[in-house]
Amino acid sequence: MGKTRKHRTGETLPLFAEETAPIAGPGPYAATNAGRLRQWAARGIFFGTSSWKYPGWKGMVYTRSYPSKRDFEQECLAEYASIFPTVCADFALYDFPKPLQMRAFHESTPEEFTVSFKVTDRITIKRYPDLPRHGSNAGTVNPDFLNFALFEEAFLRPLEELKGKVGVIIFEFSTFHPSTGISLPVFLSLLDPFLARLPSSYRFAVEVRNADFLTPDYLHLLQAHGVAHVLNSWSRMPPLDEQLAAPGSLPAPFSAVRALLKPGRTYQDAVDTFQPYDRIQEPIPAIRQALADTVVRCMKEDKKLYAYVNNRVEGNSPKTIEAILDILAQYPYEKL
Repeated sequence: MGKTRKHRTGETLPLFAEETAPIAGPGPYAATNAGRLRQWAARGIFFGTSSWKYPGWKGMVYTRSYPSKRDFEQECLAEYASIFPTVCADFALYDFPKPLQMRAFHESTPEEFTVSFKVTDRITIKRYPDLPRHGSNAGTVNPDFLNFALFEEAFLRPLEELKGKVGVIIFEFSTFHPSTGISLPVFLSLLDPFLARLPSSYRFAVEVRNADFLTPDYLHLLQAHGVAHVLNSWSRMPPLDEQLAAPGSLPAPFSAVRALLKPGRTYQDAVDTFQPYDRIQEPIPAIRQALADTVVRCMKEDKKLYAYVNNRVEGNSPKTIEAILDILAQYPYEKL
């Protein structure tokens, strides 16, 4: 057994320098998919993954030599960006972006590459969960919930170092339980003035985890501010196809979709089942088809789409994206 490292979520992954099992496939991932991804990006459809520093992708996405785990984590974005047109930086949920890091992202990626971000949860959490990572804040009410001044200074300002390479900025709101006092009317009354202050120089989207919030009032509010609803496949949310079918589900000039988990599956169960994310372990045709349908809908409505896939959907997000590209390849080009 080789050395392993423990993540905060309980994941155990092999160090990148170790050998991993060969990945079955018709050929190198980039040779099969990079051209197709560029073609879709040229049409305003941007496919990417949720995060990118996965040793399990060695031999698939990552074929360069990285002498150490540290080298890999610092340098692999450049190789990732040679294949994919965008990525979602999920890490920003846990801490505000750092200017030097944003500058490094800009310098190591092509001009047309974009990075989307989840907004740091200090802005989006009403009451901190009782988890060790929140320290003394665990279980307490967050005084900075929807604090626009803090968001502007601590989140948006560092993104200026990306110099136009920002994709979508996503406000992910975890489930509001009754103890938070946040019902849908209360949520909308707090969200409305916050969204009204957002600068027009960025694209913004809202992702909710309360299924009962997916109402016409919620979607109309987003539309009034030019903000997208993030179609999201997650444990306790309706399937993607149901969200897409809701009237007004694409309320902005662009859209965003995040395939995160199979509905009904918990995050930890997905981690335990799928790590180290080196192959597809559970194909889910319904999610693949819903993502393809979202692409078709956005093409027909002349909307840009940022589509992100997580390893914890099927076990390996690059291969899930490849499967979606295969579905789209079956459609008559002239009808898209």
